[in-house]
Amino acid sequence: MPNRSFRPAPQSARDRLLEAGVKLIRRQGYAATSVGELCAEAGVTKGAFFHHFESKEALGAELARYWSNSTSGFFTDAPFRQIADPLERILGYLDLRIALIGGPTESFSCVAGTMIQESFRSSEPIRAACRDSILGNADLFVEDFTEAVASYGVDADPKGLSLHMQVVIQGAFILAKTQDSDERAVAMARESLLHLKRYLTLLFGKETAR
Repeated sequence: MPNRSFRPAPQSARDRLLEAGVKLIRRQGYAATSVGELCAEAGVTKGAFFHHFESKEALGAELARYWSNSTSGFFTDAPFRQIADPLERILGYLDLRIALIGGPTESFSCVAGTMIQESFRSSEPIRAACRDSILGNADLFVEDFTEAVASYGVDADPKGLSLHMQVVIQGAFILAKTQDSDERAVAMARESLLHLKRYLTLLFGKETAR
């Protein structure tokens, strides 16, 4: 998802630091990002940093929550939410996800997904915050899958399908980072989500031109 396209421009020093975290951690990872770099990117002093965050770890945990709040709001208000058919609604979400994949690889990657890979053993606060962010995104679609399962008479677990969708999305971002060009990264990530759409279409027996 592009940086700041779905969030208002940051006004406070705290929000500028969080936006700096989104940009730098997507580009170079959590461990490689220093407090000094965050301050320089945000245009604030280290004193301002430590006024708002006790440590870099504290910023990392808050960053996962900040990311989750902004992305969940974006998807909750997106046009696909107005689609009546529950499966088409889910496929509409995936269409939006595919449309958001483009440009530099770091511009469509997940902040929480990036941090959890580095910090799942070294930082409990970051691990917990990233867990809540990633699984919280999956939870947004449990009701949609529940409706789809009932509507199409499919023997499937809505919670499991929601989690599987998130697994494919996060996995697509990881695989994209293995590529040696942004063009190949974009193609790989998009194809992964297209396969997910095909799987869901077959699972629910939906005839669709998608």
